[in-house]
Amino acid sequence: MEDAVRTIFRFICLFLIALVTRSAIAQDKQCAVVLMHGKWGNPQYISFFGNQLEPVCEYKAIEMPWSKRRNYDEPYPVAIAEIKKQVENFRHQGFKRVLLAGHSFGANAALAYMTREDDVDGVIVLAAGHSPSYMYQQGIGKDAVDKARDLVAAGKGGESLSMDDLNQGKRQPIRMKAEVLLSYFDPHGLGNMTLTSSRFKKPVPVLWVVGTRDPLFPFGTGYAFDKIPRHEASKYLVVDADHASTPDVSASQVVEWLKAIQ
Repeated sequence: MEDAVRTIFRFICLFLIALVTRSAIAQDKQCAVVLMHGKWGNPQYISFFGNQLEPVCEYKAIEMPWSKRRNYDEPYPVAIAEIKKQVENFRHQGFKRVLLAGHSFGANAALAYMTREDDVDGVIVLAAGHSPSYMYQQGIGKDAVDKARDLVAAGKGGESLSMDDLNQGKRQPIRMKAEVLLSYFDPHGLGNMTLTSSRFKKPVPVLWVVGTRDPLFPFGTGYAFDKIPRHEASKYLVVDADHASTPDVSASQVVEWLKAIQ
C-alpha cells in the first residue's frame, strides 16, 4: 500500500513538473508556428526550416491531406480544421501569438485558412504553390473537375475520379472522391490564391517569400501579395532560390522578421 501511495505521489510530481516546464517554455518563447509541407511531401521535408525558427518560436509540422502518404484523403475544409486544431493546441499551451507558415501547397493552405478563421496572428508564405486556375486553363484535369462539379451537384460526391496532378511541371496520376477533388482543384475555390489573398477575415502581418527561380517570381507582388489586407508589418521578400530551396535559403531572414513583429 505504501509503495502504491509513493508511486502515485511520484506520478503527480512528474505531471506537475511537466506542466511547469511547458508553461515556462511558452513564457520564454512568445510565439508558436503551425508549419505545413508542400504537395506530395511530408512534415520531415519542412522540419529543417522549422528547427531554424526555434530560437524565437516553437513549431509543429503537421501532415496534410496532400502528403505523399495521405494522397488527398480528405477535402480542403477538413485540412483547414486540422490546422485549426493545432492552432488551438498552441493556444492551450499558453502561447500568446500563433502564426501559420507553409511551403508551396502549405502556403496555399495558410492563405485559405485566413478566409475561414481569424484566430492566428501572422502568416509566412514560402514559395506559394498549387494553382488550380492555371491547371484548369491549361486543360490539366479540366474534364475531371467539371465531372466532379456535376457529381457533387447531383449528391454523388462520394464517387471516385481520376486525373493528373501537377507539381512544378511534373504530372502524377491521382484518384479521389469527387467532393475531395473539387475542393482542391476548383479554379474558383479555396486553392485559388488570388482569391483567398483578398478574403482574409482580418489583417495580419504576412511575410511573402519567393525565390528568383520560382515559377511565380515573374508575376511579382500583383499576383496575390498586393491583394492581402494591408498591415504595416507585412513584407514581400525575394531570395536567390528555386521553389524547393526557398524555405532553407530564407530561414535566417524569416527569423529576423519574427523578431521584428514581436
